[in-house]
Amino acid sequence: MGRVFLVELESAGSGCYRCRLCDTPLALSDHLLSDSFNCRKGRAYLFSNVVNISVGPPEERYMLSGMHTVEDILCCLCGQLLGWKYVSSSHLICCLW
Repeated sequence: MGRVFLVELESAGSGCYRCRLCDTPLALSDHLLSDSFNCRKGRAYLFSNVVNISVGPPEERYMLSGMHTVEDILCCLCGQLLGWKYVSSSHLICCLW
């Protein structure tokens, strides 16, 4: 697999979202687009930018808003499934739960 290099996140006064298993930094609070998003696992968060992730293959998934092409998002350090990202969207939007 190779060596894993983590991106450290720094922001003046802003919080940081982290993997709940290994505490790897994933996203800044400044990159949170919405915290009122829901998925089948419950409450979820939409981000404009995340780091320290690996992605799975694209797949078609039926969501509440219809069929979408998405890729699963995994923590690059521990491999924990974190959520998914929309592939067919014009913007990179990541949904983490």
